[in-house]
Amino acid sequence: MRKHFLLSCSFLLCMTAVAQAPHKWAVVLHGGAGVIERKNMDPKTEAAYRASIHAALEKAADTLDKGGSALDAVEAAIRMMEDDPLFNAGRGAVFTATGKNELDAAIMDGSNLKAGAVAGVTRTRHPISLARAVMEKSLHVMLVGTGADEFAASHGLEMVDPGFFFTERRWQGLVKELQREGKPIPPRPAGAPPAPGKPVAEIGPPDAHKFGTVGVVALDKQGNIAAGTSTGGLTAKMWGRVGDSPIIGAGTYADNRSCAVSGTGTGEYFIRLTVARTICALVQYKGVGLQAAADEVIQHQLTEMKGDGGVIAIDTKGDMVWSFNTPGMYRARVAEGGKPEIEMYRDQP
Repeated sequence: MRKHFLLSCSFLLCMTAVAQAPHKWAVVLHGGAGVIERKNMDPKTEAAYRASIHAALEKAADTLDKGGSALDAVEAAIRMMEDDPLFNAGRGAVFTATGKNELDAAIMDGSNLKAGAVAGVTRTRHPISLARAVMEKSLHVMLVGTGADEFAASHGLEMVDPGFFFTERRWQGLVKELQREGKPIPPRPAGAPPAPGKPVAEIGPPDAHKFGTVGVVALDKQGNIAAGTSTGGLTAKMWGRVGDSPIIGAGTYADNRSCAVSGTGTGEYFIRLTVARTICALVQYKGVGLQAAADEVIQHQLTEMKGDGGVIAIDTKGDMVWSFNTPGMYRARVAEGGKPEIEMYRDQP
C-alpha cells in the first residue's frame, strides 16, 4: 500500500513538474496586406520595411525572452510600429475624407478573455496602450472619439496635437484618392508643415496608401497568448468610419483554448465574417489545425465574398501561421531558439 502511495506521489510530482514547465515563447506580426509586389518595390524601400519589421519583431522577442507577458510583447511591438511612418497606424496613419487622422486599436488577453478597444482616437500617441488601459483600468471594452482621448489623458498616457500624425505622403495619398473619386479636397490640417514645392515621391508599391494595419500575436513562457491590432483605417474613409481592427472577434481575438488572431485588409468584410473569432472557433470546436482554419476563412470564405486581406495567428502549442489572399503581406515570426522569418511577397519561400 505504501509502495503504491509513493508511486502515486511520484507520478503526481512528475505531472506537476510537466504542468509547470515553461513554454517556449513565440511571436508573429504583420504590417498590413495589399498590393505588395516585388516588381513594384525598389531595393531601398524594401530594405526600410524589412528593417522596421525586424526591429518590431526583435522588441517583442526580447520582451518575451525576459519573461514578459504576451500582452507586454504585443503592446511593445505595436508601439514601435505606431511610431513608424511606414505603417498605417499611429504616426503613419492615413487620412479620412475630411482630412483627419482617426486611429483605432484593440488588444485581448487569451488567458481570461479580457479585452480593450478604442476607435476614432485623434490625440493619443499610442492607441494600443490606450486599448490596454481601457481593458485594465475601466469597466468597459470599447471607448471612442473624444471620450477615449479624455480617458487616455486622465490615466497619464502621452497626448499629442493631431498634427503629430501628419505625414506628407499620406496626405498626398488622400489628395490622389479624392481626385480619383471626384470629391473635394479639404484644407491642409492645422499644424501641418507648408505644402512642398514639388510632388512627394510615393513610398512603396502602388495603392500602398490603402493598406497598412499592424498587428501582433504572441505566446509567453507562462503559456498564455494575446493579440493586438492598430490602424489608421482606409484612405478617404467617411469620417467616423470604424473598421474591423478594434472590433473584438472581427480583426482581433485571443483565447487560450484556441488561438490568437490579428487581421488586416478591408475591414467591412472582416466584420461581416467575424474573421478572427471564426478562425478560433474552427480550432476550438471542430479541431481544425491552425493553418487550415486560417486558410478556410481567408482563402475560401473571405475570397468568396470578394474581400481582401490576411491574418496572423498563434496557439498555445507555439504554432505560428499566416494566410492572405492579396499579392503580399508584410509579415514576420520567430520562436524561442529559432531564426526570424521576414516575408513580404506571396511568391516568397
